[in-house]
Amino acid sequence: MNVALTGATGFVGSHVLTDLHKHGHDVTALVRNDAQADIVATRGATPTVADLYDRPAVARIFGDADGAIHTASPGDGTSADLDSAVVDAAIDAFAGTGKPYLHISGIWIYGANTSVTEESPFHAPALVAWKEPIERRVLGARDMRGVVVVSSLAYGDGGGGIPGLVLGSPRDDQGNLIMLGTGQQHWSTVHVADIADFFRRVLEHDTARGYYVIGNGSNPTVAELTEAAAVAAGAAGAVQGSDEEARKRLGDYLAEVLLLDQGTIAAKARAELDWSPSHPGLVEEFRDGSYRN
Repeated sequence: MNVALTGATGFVGSHVLTDLHKHGHDVTALVRNDAQADIVATRGATPTVADLYDRPAVARIFGDADGAIHTASPGDGTSADLDSAVVDAAIDAFAGTGKPYLHISGIWIYGANTSVTEESPFHAPALVAWKEPIERRVLGARDMRGVVVVSSLAYGDGGGGIPGLVLGSPRDDQGNLIMLGTGQQHWSTVHVADIADFFRRVLEHDTARGYYVIGNGSNPTVAELTEAAAVAAGAAGAVQGSDEEARKRLGDYLAEVLLLDQGTIAAKARAELDWSPSHPGLVEEFRDGSYRN
């Protein structure tokens, strides 16, 4: 297939590009500038410089492809506008064609829930409350194979914003990392290479549509993760923090999502697409893998 991909230089998107290329798909990567174009070209993609807010231009690029995957995100207050613009372009390009459009989301939209499934009610905190209305447009588009991939916290290959945040936790006077909150909350996690593998499987299976929640099923506590991160960071150990300290450190919006107690086993993804995450969990990655100093 010829696949249009946004975010090809980002953490998730770069791994999606690698996986697609490895399995024989041609990738047209929408990038912001010539520097990014050079990066994706060396990784096997055909670059095209495009403004993702330019709906007609993006729709034309999407329309020339067999499908599209959207992983780009500025990660700031403009994220909702960017997602909305890309979804509008995808609907313009694919409505009535049956072509696939794959849209990335995140498990925070379900709020506190240690058994998240695709049937779980949405209880999105303020930071991500804008996502679900946009995703409804993806799934409601006429004769477009819309898929929303709800990813757990991404990690792997020494990258990812949340692992970096844990590794960079402040230390107490004894050199211990201070946990986010009490550390008793669980986080649902997934290796970035397993995310990429899942996107490809969705693309290749014509029956895949709707929401898919993905996570590796280990659902470690923040205490377990911070204790393992202390090993990677060369810290003395890890100690409990408090919700108040987390909010002071990160602000109310980000602290709210990181204090959520969440988990999933991703049963639908495993059953329908034979997806089986194969990489070590984040605790193991911190202790023995790519995050070690």
